[in-house]
Amino acid sequence: MTLEIERLPVSLGANPRRVLLKRYNTGEAQAQHIIDRVLAYPEEKLEALLQETLALFADRHEGVHERMLARADEVKKDASLSPARRALLGASFLHEYSVEAAALFNPSIVPHPDQSGLGEGSLRFIMSLRAVGEGHISSVEFLSGVLDAGANVKLDPMTGKLRLGEVHGEQGTNFEVTFAPEIPLDERILFPYTPSQSNGIEDVRFVQCEGKYYGTYTAYDGRNILPQLIETNDFLNFRFVTPGGNAVRNKGMALFPRKIGGRYFMLGRQDAEKLYLMSSDDVHSWSDPKLLLEPVYPWEWIQIGNCGSPMETEAGWLVLTHGVGPLRHYTISAFLLDKDDPSKVLGRLPVPLIAPNAEEREGYVPNVVYTCGAILHGKYLVIPYALSDSAIRFARIPTADVLAAMV
Repeated sequence: MTLEIERLPVSLGANPRRVLLKRYNTGEAQAQHIIDRVLAYPEEKLEALLQETLALFADRHEGVHERMLARADEVKKDASLSPARRALLGASFLHEYSVEAAALFNPSIVPHPDQSGLGEGSLRFIMSLRAVGEGHISSVEFLSGVLDAGANVKLDPMTGKLRLGEVHGEQGTNFEVTFAPEIPLDERILFPYTPSQSNGIEDVRFVQCEGKYYGTYTAYDGRNILPQLIETNDFLNFRFVTPGGNAVRNKGMALFPRKIGGRYFMLGRQDAEKLYLMSSDDVHSWSDPKLLLEPVYPWEWIQIGNCGSPMETEAGWLVLTHGVGPLRHYTISAFLLDKDDPSKVLGRLPVPLIAPNAEEREGYVPNVVYTCGAILHGKYLVIPYALSDSAIRFARIPTADVLAAMV
């Protein structure tokens, strides 16, 4: 059996020009040496040096001059310093970070909260993207686009700039990040904020559930992982929460898009091999996972996991999976759960839905296709997916074809 999936002529690659201004931190002794050198520089040369520095960086960042002044006050607040010296002092404790220098991959997709001004049958969407830069640090970017009535994809233009949000209540692992409304969606970035996230916010699976958007993701500190939640109503204000319960472990938690029988449901792995199901009255607490699905076919012998939240069809909950086979070869497939009792598996595909083709095998991590969420639109299943952890493309297939191939 084969399934004919159509790869669309839309792709998105890593762009090393998407840079972020970050604090440059160093040891106390070196920091003092830097301060001393800046303070010793002749006053009459400062303005020319400042203009030279601004000419290099002003078009790459919004408000770079103001950022330099603010950073100077963090390093050494001294009202006697001239504006030029303050700005250059701050610039000496900032640096650019290319968030996509290594890779851009593992997208998820949800309906945009604003559906105004569209043609009949069209849907505006938001995608989250996992960007990886220097030091293999993962962050979350966003873009928007439109699916027309035929499920053709058009991505909105991106400005190329990136800006951090304002952090509130940065205590432990629960805090909020807010962006000003005038900051375009594609300029907003969620960069690691806490020690548990220090090496990355990985593989966010966004879903619209009960009037809110939830993103399940893995926080990584370089040694340990911690499943966490992002909550938002508008993609301007984000709340980071660490859920509790004995099932909050391993990777790949994915929330169902609505309650079933008055309870929330979640998919996830517990043992790095199989898929489990859990339910709860509280979206922030998950316990007592039950085995749902385990590897059967050769292309998933190593492990099986979800590729995003379940999607509701008339036949049941359609769930995309990733399977890992010999030589760490990743494919995407699917299974179907009962709409009223998701502990019942109604069917699964006996073949992969997407496997890496000859153009998709090479990259940061070879032989991988992967997604963190797809979307149903009209008669189609539309899947944004990553190829070898290096770029993103789209595919579509009639949903009926996928359901008919279940066994």
